[in-house]
Amino acid sequence: MKTKYAIGPAVLVTAAFIGPGTITLCILSGINNGTSLLWVLVLSTMITIFIQNIVVRISHKNKLGLATSMLHQLHHPHSKIAFKIIVIGAIFGGNAAYEAGNISGFLIGLQGLFEIENSIFNNSFNWLSVLAGVGIAMILFFGNSSLFKKVLLIIVIVMSISFVCTAFIVKPSITQLVRGMFVPSFQLVDTLTIIGLVGTTIVPYNLFLHGALVSQMSETNLRYLIKDTYYAVGLGGIISICIIISASALEGMQLENAADLGHSLSPIFGDTSRLLLSFGFLAAGLSSALTAPIATAYVVCECLNVKATSKAYKITAISVLVVGVFFNSYGYVPLDIIRFAQIANGVILPIIGILIFVIINNRQVMQGQKASKIENLIFIFIILLFSVLSGKSLGILI
Repeated sequence: MKTKYAIGPAVLVTAAFIGPGTITLCILSGINNGTSLLWVLVLSTMITIFIQNIVVRISHKNKLGLATSMLHQLHHPHSKIAFKIIVIGAIFGGNAAYEAGNISGFLIGLQGLFEIENSIFNNSFNWLSVLAGVGIAMILFFGNSSLFKKVLLIIVIVMSISFVCTAFIVKPSITQLVRGMFVPSFQLVDTLTIIGLVGTTIVPYNLFLHGALVSQMSETNLRYLIKDTYYAVGLGGIISICIIISASALEGMQLENAADLGHSLSPIFGDTSRLLLSFGFLAAGLSSALTAPIATAYVVCECLNVKATSKAYKITAISVLVVGVFFNSYGYVPLDIIRFAQIANGVILPIIGILIFVIINNRQVMQGQKASKIENLIFIFIILLFSVLSGKSLGILI
């Protein structure tokens, strides 16, 4: 029996990790390294698909979100409390702080499309941020999962068209493109760029988000969910690759910020490139501004054993948005909150990897199934990768 087509949960994952931060990192990579680091995105996209599908299998089998499944693996009360504090601290604190950047990315796209004067954005209080926040709040408060998926699918399609078309306008060398995607090469100075590209693709809160969404789906074919991840996350990888290709046209140039890329491309490839990139920025900022509060609300509700249909869910989501609007409106960068979130994220990353590894090898939880040897080897590599990302978050790597 064929599964009737429907928008799957993975579109929210793609919408979440293609945000202003990802765009900025990809632009910097393209300007500084051309297409030579495309292999990093190919590899990290493959890893993201693998680990997201592991989470899909876990949540599909036991009908529990990832946070709940992990808490079941911790038997000591103190370890559960510590886990909840660290996870909520990393997800809520981080997303609340970075929500300002998501809204800023949306406004940068708006500014580029309608050529709004910079003075409007440079005032002591940014009213456009408040208006954007009100619009997003209405979607969060009155929307449902079906609406979110449809809205975010449209946004992802807009992003895809924008960045793919821009990449075609740039007309990269096919030889360099293939070499960059499939022949790994880098210098020591590129280490942090590589770690950043991996870290912005393999996003920890997306694991919790994906698991929570799958756990709420009834009688859904596992094969469909796995294909859904391949399509949606694969498209996200293509978008990131196209951003690097677009920026590679200006290799070696100095840009003050990511928004300047469109203006710099205009003299070479025409005003269409600026408009396409502005559309991309607007879509990326809006998608992340929507998904960050949603993911945070799911995680907090799971950790506190509260249903996602309760008022606590919407209160948490709106709280993340309000904090982001506040910081963006006053142009304030909450360094202390970001620093705390990075530390918490650094601590939790390897723990997440180890707990998922334990779960997929637990026949009771997986209803008689167990990870294969190849899957275990891949997952050990991922745990090591998480440890490296953890070291960067904790400031161990310089």
